[in-house]
Parts: sequence; C-alpha cells; structure tokens
Amino acid sequence: MPVATYEQRRGQIETYFDRTAAKAWEHLTSTAPVGRIRATVRAGRDRMRAQLLDWLPPDLHGRRILDAGCGTGAFAMEAARRGAEVVAIDLSPALVEVARRRAHEHPSDASTALRISFRSGDMTDRALGHFDHVVAMDSLIHYDLHDAARVLEGWAGHTAGSLLFTFAPSSPLLRTMHTVGRLFPRGDRSPALQPVAETALRRQLGLGHGLRGWHIARTERVASGFYTSQAVELSHS
Repeated sequence: MPVATYEQRRGQIETYFDRTAAKAWEHLTSTAPVGRIRATVRAGRDRMRAQLLDWLPPDLHGRRILDAGCGTGAFAMEAARRGAEVVAIDLSPALVEVARRRAHEHPSDASTALRISFRSGDMTDRALGHFDHVVAMDSLIHYDLHDAARVLEGWAGHTAGSLLFTFAPSSPLLRTMHTVGRLFPRGDRSPALQPVAETALRRQLGLGHGLRGWHIARTERVASGFYTSQAVELSHS
C-alpha cells in the first residue's frame, strides 16, 4: 500500500480532528467523566504532558516555545504558567477555538493566556519564527518516519534549545490495532498511527543532515491502558 505524503496525511488529520472528532476530543481532554478505555488514554496523556514539562526548565520566563499540534491547549497553558511565550498551533480550527476558550475561562489565568498566541495552520510553517524549545506531543505519530524526521530537521534549523517529541513505539498491539483499523468504513477511521521501532528512529535521525549536532538526550515511554507513546528529547551536542 502506498505511503501517504506529508501533505496528504496533514489533510486527513485536519479533516478528522476538525470535522469528525472535535467534540470527542474536547470531551476527552476535559474533566468530564469518560468510559474506562478513554480514562486510560486521558491518564496516559496527562502523564506524557507532565514528562515533557519536566524536561523543560522550571522557570521559562524569557523563553519562546512552539507547541506543535496544541490540541485543546493544556500543554500551552502549563508552559505559559511558568512564564513562557507560547505559539500554540494546530491544524484544527475547532480545537484551537476550544483551547482559546479554555485559556480564558478562569479570571486567574487572564495574564497567563496573554502569553499564548493560538493559531490554526501548519506546525512546520517557517514564518512562526525561532524558538528556544519545540514540543510536539503526539502530533508526529500519524506521519511516516521519513516525513517525521524531515519535520524535526526543519524545526532544528530555528530552535536554540531542545526538541521534544513523541512517537508510537512499535509493538504487536499497535500493529494489530493498525491492521484492524483498516477494516472500518473509510469515513469512520481516525488517521492511523505509524508505529516506529526505536532503532529505526535513531537510525533515521542520524541520517538527517539538518540534525547534525543534535543527539537523543533522554527518552521515556508512557503506557496507560490503550495509550502508549514514547517521549524523546533532542539536544545540541
């Protein structure tokens, strides 16, 4: 089966999250009750967000951060609370609107929200400028390994500090879910995850000319029921 290009996958992801799953995603990322399976996903995402935040400096005043694939804005808000100036971007205007609304829900967060620039669009847009840190939590997991590496190379050229991202670690369960997902009617499918073996990821990152001078500093896997994702910190050598 031909591998979709970055542009094709971007279109599929935008359609899914903006039209098909926006309400479900808004519910999942809220504090409203959810079923047992979705509760494990919520817990896993909370743990992953905490892990990525832990890899950033505790004081982010004076730092500019790109939250690439910001979804409903939870990471952006936490980074802004530490003092960061955050560009939070997502393909889905519907999710960005939820993020913007949530950032202004509580009067105590008014000054924090002012430090976030919410945008809908392509997270690879060079016009977004330079950053101290780029964070891509579960936003590269739908892309082919080569395309994901190309995105990271692009970010590396205008990032002074670290690149934090996650990937879907290859496992029998993920491969089975990927196969079963193809059985659903096309209109009901979410964009399939692209399971990646860590050895293949390391090899691919080593081949990228745009990542020369960068190395994997830390990596941590989070597994919570139906949520499995692995965080990677790329730093300058």
